[in-house]
Amino acid sequence: MHSIRTKFTLLTLSAIVVALCIATYIGVYSIQTLGKRDADQMLHLKCTSGAMNLETYFDGVERSVETVSTLVQDNFEHMPPEQLDSEVESVRHLFNKVANNTHGVLTYYFRLDPEFSKEHPGFWYVKDHGEEFREHKVTDITQYDTNDTSALVWFTHPKALKKGVWLPPYYTENLDIRVISYNVPVYSHGQFVGVVGMEIDYETLANEVKKISLFENGYAFILDDNSNIIYHPQMDSTLQYGEKLAIDSPAEVKGDHHIQYWFDGTQKEAVWLPLRNGMRLYVTVPLGEINRVWQRLIVLTLSVSFILLLLASFVMMNFAKRITKPLHDLTNVAQQVANGNYDVVLEDNGNDEIGILTRSFRGLVEKTRDNIDSLHKKIYIDAMTSVGNKAAYGAYMQKIQDLIDNNVEGLEFAIGVFDCDNLKHINDFYGHDKGDIYIKTASQLICRSFPNSPVFRIGGDEFAVILERNDFRDREKLFNQFRKNREEVRAAAEHEWEQANVTMGVAVYDPENDPAVIDVARRADKTMYETKRIRKEKQKQRT
Repeated sequence: MHSIRTKFTLLTLSAIVVALCIATYIGVYSIQTLGKRDADQMLHLKCTSGAMNLETYFDGVERSVETVSTLVQDNFEHMPPEQLDSEVESVRHLFNKVANNTHGVLTYYFRLDPEFSKEHPGFWYVKDHGEEFREHKVTDITQYDTNDTSALVWFTHPKALKKGVWLPPYYTENLDIRVISYNVPVYSHGQFVGVVGMEIDYETLANEVKKISLFENGYAFILDDNSNIIYHPQMDSTLQYGEKLAIDSPAEVKGDHHIQYWFDGTQKEAVWLPLRNGMRLYVTVPLGEINRVWQRLIVLTLSVSFILLLLASFVMMNFAKRITKPLHDLTNVAQQVANGNYDVVLEDNGNDEIGILTRSFRGLVEKTRDNIDSLHKKIYIDAMTSVGNKAAYGAYMQKIQDLIDNNVEGLEFAIGVFDCDNLKHINDFYGHDKGDIYIKTASQLICRSFPNSPVFRIGGDEFAVILERNDFRDREKLFNQFRKNREEVRAAAEHEWEQANVTMGVAVYDPENDPAVIDVARRADKTMYETKRIRKEKQKQRT
């Protein structure tokens, strides 16, 4: 036959093993879920912040070009033909100031359509080695068909679309460098005038995108809305626009703007966001790097769980005797609760099973006590006035009677009985809702006058107060306070039902002449009715 120590040890160890297994499973599942969720949030956050930075960069270029194009269009609307040269010069000076205040601008130009002006082609300025802008010879577009959008895209595309447009990367014919540009067509009285535009060095865009990184090997790249590569850090920088991202297998959509794909033999996870210029920013990270974070936490969790299991086994085998004592204490407390004593004290025994059981039992006792208190309120509290009802009055009287029956030495108490005058008159003339207000006002008056003594509603318009200890010794002071409060309520009342015409009768317990507590109550009741009779007679004499 196994001892209680052996049984308790085996049972506790079994519970610990089961609890650790469940906790470990939940922990592993939670770590995996939270790890993936955190990685997704990091990707989204990095992509969002990167997109905001790029949008700010692109917006600066757009605003600069739009500012110049708006001024050109306004001036050309009211410009006599002979002032073309002076207007172009004005645009030249304005554009120079705007371009110098715009980050990353490589060139800026205002190219007039030969059909609008054959004498003045416009101007083109280029920045030399990151220093100052110098004027460059403009491209001769008379040899091209300006209605063919495949040639001179910086000129033909905005002309064909009739709106500002960002162009994908292309090589400038004269500078032999890769650029992207924003171009806006200009019109005068409905006639196409030309194009205002800025070119940005492709490397400037690349440097902006290179700033976006995550984990060890995460990076960002840009595609257009047809998945053509605008910029990719791992692709040849000399690729031609129109090339697609060569992924090993079709991308798997994992959610809104969220995909998984294989690239160069590595599975990757990416989040993308559209930019206002029609491009898409992608932030991608190898899936292995994302999983590595939560996988390390899982290994750590499993290791800790195993160590805790070994430690718990050692502790339980050596300290089982100490555990039996709190079990014994818990049993004694349970017996007290079973006997109706809910004011028990349970010490917290730590975070082991006994501690958990102790806290659970304590919570059960507290909840049971709360339920009993709630039930007590429902049984013993008057719903209208929130003071004790007749049942509560009877129970309290019984407690005092038990003290009388047990001949408790030095027992002192007094009972005050109160009656609301003219309640029937108020109900009949003003309605029962006003009668309820009248009763509540009387209850509030009594409770305010005797704040430390139990107050009971023992009838429709009758109340009782039991004065003990300090209130018994100060009863005369409290009675005077009641009378004062009553007069204040009467003086402040605007309506008859807001008054508190309450008659009071009081009786003090006399051990020699009061064998029962009911005798004291009867004398108080009799005194109250005698007081009411005398007051009514005085009122008749006045009338």
